[in-house]
Amino acid sequence: MSLGKRKIMVAIWITVVLVIANVWGIASWLDKAGVVDFARYMRREYLTGTAITISVVLLLLLLPPAGQLINRCRMCQRMLFGPAKYCGRCGCRV
Repeated sequence: MSLGKRKIMVAIWITVVLVIANVWGIASWLDKAGVVDFARYMRREYLTGTAITISVVLLLLLLPPAGQLINRCRMCQRMLFGPAKYCGRCGCRV
């Protein structure tokens, strides 16, 4: 892991700790700003069980299949077994 990634990870952890430590203050500030009432309205009107189900299914359909053992080359349509990076026939990256 590079130094830049470690710095970003430390900054994220510090931010998370500060947010968790001030959760009541942030919640009261959001309530005064009207965000809580807006969120309740949005949940009541637009976040029904059907909408949540459809959103989850669409997100799952967008994910690539995990652990796929058989791939096909995009160029020559040859079957490739296992985690191949390149096609043996045409040399195309899979």
